[in-house]
Amino acid sequence: MRRRRPRITLGRLVLLLALWLGSAAFALLHDPGLSAADLRLEGGRLVAHLSFARLDIERLVQMDADGKGGVSPAELAGVRGSLEQLAREAVEIRFEGHNAFAEGATVSIDTADNVHFQLTYTSVGAGTLSVRSALLDRLPRGHRQYLTLRDASGKLLAEQMLDAKAGAVEINTRATASGTAPRSFRQFLALGIHHILTGYDHLLFLFALLLPGYRLRTVLAIITSFTLAHSLTLSLATLDLVRMPSSWVEPLIALSIVYVGVENVLRPGPERRWLLTFGFGLVHGFGFAAVLRDLGIGAGGGGAVVPLLSFNLGVEVGQIAIAALLLPLIWKLGQYPALARRAVTVGSVLVALAGGYWLLQRTVFS
Repeated sequence: MRRRRPRITLGRLVLLLALWLGSAAFALLHDPGLSAADLRLEGGRLVAHLSFARLDIERLVQMDADGKGGVSPAELAGVRGSLEQLAREAVEIRFEGHNAFAEGATVSIDTADNVHFQLTYTSVGAGTLSVRSALLDRLPRGHRQYLTLRDASGKLLAEQMLDAKAGAVEINTRATASGTAPRSFRQFLALGIHHILTGYDHLLFLFALLLPGYRLRTVLAIITSFTLAHSLTLSLATLDLVRMPSSWVEPLIALSIVYVGVENVLRPGPERRWLLTFGFGLVHGFGFAAVLRDLGIGAGGGGAVVPLLSFNLGVEVGQIAIAALLLPLIWKLGQYPALARRAVTVGSVLVALAGGYWLLQRTVFS
C-alpha cells in the first residue's frame, strides 16, 4: 500500500493542475486590459490622447446597440455625447496646484476596434503637473494604463504604468528624460512576466507542449525554438515591419492549442516537436506584440528598444518559471507509465477543449 500512495498523489496533482489550468482559462479568458495615455506639451497647452479597447469602454457606455460585435457610424453618433462626457472624466489634470479643464473632447474608433479620446488643456507649461487616470477605478480590476509625457519635439519627459492602486502621478515638466530608461526597463520586465502568467492561452500551449514528459535536451529545444520564434515576430510586429490582424492571430493561437492537445492524444511524443513549436511560436509572437502596440510602443519606430527587450525578457522569465514548476512533476510522473499515459490523455483533452472554446469564441461568436 505504501508503494501505491505516491502514484495516487502524483496522479491527483497532475489532474488537479490540468483542471486548474482549464478552469482558469475559461474563467479568465482575457487580460484585465491595457490602455495608453499619451500626453504632449505643445506651446502652453497639454494635449492628451487616450486609447482603449472598445470592449473596455463598452462596459461604461453601450455602443454596440444591435449586438453585432461592432459599432456602426449611426451607433457611434447616437452615443457620441456620452462618450465625449466620459472622455472629459477620464483624466484629472492639475497644474501648479490648480485644476485644469479640457476645452474640448473628440472621440473616434479605428479599424482595430480601439476607442480614442483626445482632450486639450490650456495654460499648462513648465512646472508641477499632476495626472490622475480616473477611469481606472471603473474598469476591471488589474487594468493597467501606460502613461507617457512628451514635449512638443516628441522628447520623453516621463512615463509610468498606472493601475487602480497607483492611478496618479506627479511630474516636474522641467525635468529631462534622464533616468527614465531604468524605470521603463523594470516596468516592462514586470509587464512581460505579468502578461505570460495571466495569458492562459499561452500557458495552456506551453503546458500541452511539455506534458508528454520529454528529456531535458528535447525540452530545451522546444523552449528555445518557441523563444526564437515569438521573439522574432514580437520584434517585427512591434516595430510595424510585419503586420497580421488580431482577427487572424487570436484564432490561430487557439488553433495551436487545439492541435497540440489533439496530437498529444493521437500521437504522443512526436519527433521534432521543436519544428512545430517554432511555427506556432511565430503566431504567438504576434499575440505578445499586441500588448506593446496597445500601449503605443513602436509607433513611428522610436522609443521601442528598451520596452521591447525588457518585455520579451519578462515573458521568458515567466515561461522559465512555469516550466521549472511543471517539469519536475511531469518527470516524476513518468516513472509510472500507466498513470502518466492517463494523465497525458486527460490533461491534453482538457487543453484541447479549452482551445476549441477559444477558437469558437474568436471566430463564430466574435
